[in-house]
Amino acid sequence: MLPPTAAAAMRADLPSVAERTVAAIVVEVPSYADAFAGGMGATIENAVRLALGGFLELAAAGGGADAGTPIEPARDGAYALGRGEARSGRSMDALLGAYRVGARVAWRHLSASAVAAGLTAGQLARFAELVFAYIDQLSAASVAGHADELATSGRVRQRQLERLGRQLLVGAPADDLTDAAARADWAPPGTLTAVLLPQSRARGALALLDPRTLQPGDDVPQLDPASDLTVLLVPDAGGGARPALVRALDGREAVVGPPRPWQEVQASYARALRAVRLGLTCDGPAALDTERRLAELVLRADEDALADLRAQVLAPLADLAAATREKLADTLRAWLLHSGRRDRVAAELFVHPQTVRYRMGQLRDRYGDRLEDPQAVLELTLALGVRGGGGGHRASVPGAS
Repeated sequence: MLPPTAAAAMRADLPSVAERTVAAIVVEVPSYADAFAGGMGATIENAVRLALGGFLELAAAGGGADAGTPIEPARDGAYALGRGEARSGRSMDALLGAYRVGARVAWRHLSASAVAAGLTAGQLARFAELVFAYIDQLSAASVAGHADELATSGRVRQRQLERLGRQLLVGAPADDLTDAAARADWAPPGTLTAVLLPQSRARGALALLDPRTLQPGDDVPQLDPASDLTVLLVPDAGGGARPALVRALDGREAVVGPPRPWQEVQASYARALRAVRLGLTCDGPAALDTERRLAELVLRADEDALADLRAQVLAPLADLAAATREKLADTLRAWLLHSGRRDRVAAELFVHPQTVRYRMGQLRDRYGDRLEDPQAVLELTLALGVRGGGGGHRASVPGAS
């Protein structure tokens, strides 16, 4: 395609053309000014020489239309440039701009050499087509490199974030957690709050939460894989931010643990997990806020002990018929929780105040002075004060069917 004399003249100009190309890019693509100031400038100048030199070899060899396709070293160099841009945190906009400036400057100087070497108008037009086709191919290789680097670095960082999440859930040492956060390029918040919810609801929830939210992924410690639950660790969702978190999780079957210092979020996870295992639920679509169910969590932490306590304090009612036992237990519970206010007890039980008076007479006959004993009252309150399963059904009474 190129006469040998023209190819030789252009090849002799390559160092000068590469230098002028870099100078033009520094001026016209401001985001590259700092990059070219150091060793990166020499690297890219060499890449320009390699790219144009490879093109001249193809064009001089008579490659015809194939001269628009970069030889392997030039393509590899362009691909590496794209990956380097991604690692530096820049988008492809700057590099594509540099390609456009470079193509224009290189063509201006190479075409002058070509005219001086005697290329005809037709040869010059064909040469222009091949130059810009070649640059397009290099641009495409850089775009591919940039995309591949982002995909690779994104996968690596995601794995690091998931690993950090798992380390947090098992309570790894503070130094290990700090190192893991640095490797994942994750800025530690003041607190983290553990949220348990179905895997199918996690993606929608993540879109509404702090972008720093961690999701440990599969193989979550202490979580049964068959449960289809996952864990989210939400940054800085305590204090005034907690109501917004709970609202964002409405309708997602979520259980929200308490906020804890970020390196101690294992405690938040343990509480949310305990609430799930105890079967605590909320009415309607609202998320279950464990901070509003602390008494129930405390009392049900040892279900066997609570059952034994109920059996012990309700023993005076054990010889009664089942229906009577239930009514008296419900009345005693309401009496304790309403501090003996008969009208409020009656309103809760949907009975007449005289009925409350009659039942309390029966209870006093069976308990005697124990209803005035602070320790006995405490035990009765603990035994009867929690309604299982989040409310709604009556307290369990020994012997009741």
